[in-house]
Amino acid sequence: MNTILKIENLSKQYRLGLVGTGTMADDLKRWWYKVRGKEDPFLKVGDVNDRSTKGTSDYVWALQDINFEVQQGEVLGIIGKNGAGKSTLLKILSKITSPTTGSIKSRGRIASLLEVGTGFHGEMTGRENIFLNGAILGMTKKEITAKYEEIVEFSGCERYIDTPVKRYSSGMTVRLAFAVAAFLEPDILIIDEVLAVGDAEFQKKAIGKMQDISKGEGRTVLFVSHNMVAVKSLCTRGIVLENGGIVFDGGTGEAVDYYLQSNQYEGYKGTYVNNAIKEEESGIVSLALLDKNNTNRTEFGFDEPIAIKIKVKVLEKHLKSHLGFRVVDRNERVIFTSEIKLAEEIKTAGFHEFEVKLPVNFLVPNKYRLTFGIHLPNVKLIDLQEECLSFEIVETGSEFHIYQGADYGCVIVNCGWTTQY
Repeated sequence: MNTILKIENLSKQYRLGLVGTGTMADDLKRWWYKVRGKEDPFLKVGDVNDRSTKGTSDYVWALQDINFEVQQGEVLGIIGKNGAGKSTLLKILSKITSPTTGSIKSRGRIASLLEVGTGFHGEMTGRENIFLNGAILGMTKKEITAKYEEIVEFSGCERYIDTPVKRYSSGMTVRLAFAVAAFLEPDILIIDEVLAVGDAEFQKKAIGKMQDISKGEGRTVLFVSHNMVAVKSLCTRGIVLENGGIVFDGGTGEAVDYYLQSNQYEGYKGTYVNNAIKEEESGIVSLALLDKNNTNRTEFGFDEPIAIKIKVKVLEKHLKSHLGFRVVDRNERVIFTSEIKLAEEIKTAGFHEFEVKLPVNFLVPNKYRLTFGIHLPNVKLIDLQEECLSFEIVETGSEFHIYQGADYGCVIVNCGWTTQY
């Protein structure tokens, strides 16, 4: 294999709150160690990059001891929770910021799309920004002109191409920025979550283009996303970051499974009680997942009935609201939604209980999360309880083992098959 990018012992340290070390004495100490060729004394201190805990040091390691190689033509997915260090890593690879320690060895041009509008000048038109970005990538005007029509066509911004970019919507900006980054033939294309800004049509086009870049043109793509379906469909390898370090490096499917199991399903939630609801509010009071024996459970067989007990509080002014929920699987796919008009079920304000029965022989073996909400359509969101219940459909006694872990979708549907004679 031909290595195009090599990362060795890469670390990035930040000081929290202030620029510099905070005192002149510490700044002089750092300078004095540097001129004598000695290690920065402040690199010996610093907390792990865990945003959820209070640290004991003014220094934090956003990245620490990162090592990996990327081969030419490989599509590497980088996944992890918010704050894991993904964006910091890509900014270092894009040379927007420098590492504290370690080295990066790469070959060829690197194009990056890290945030909406990255590398664009707001006062310049779309056309001018295309040539500006090409020049930054080291391309001649002739090379950029040869790709210009393809860039504009892919972006879908032809009508506004001579309008200053500051007047573009975020979606238009991302469309044009991605087209520039993809069509100006970088050897390494770095994409960080910005595709989520675009609409469904653009996301599909963008993923298709990245596949063409890697498979058809033999170029390398580094892709960061929280969309596990996109990561699985696009990437040939996955890296999981956690608290600034690599905790998994391997196949894409295994990387996604590792991430989901370690971060999102640390324990299933079969009941929920909302203790924060106020007297003057409507809202969801309690929830519970129950089996056919009215027992609370979080694991069910494919052919077992599942019921959800829902208790709500509804004020008089919210009697015309809707109550509903959505089911999302481990790959972040919304499987289905269901809701009722409260006015058709209840006539008075107060506390009310409902039971919802999920379809039997419907959800394939997978792990699921449920979000519940009450809203006045197109007017007001009254209450939203996100991912407050979770459960798993297991294979016990079913024939799903014959699929050997393959993804055959989200549900099994009885389509009413008949024999024609």
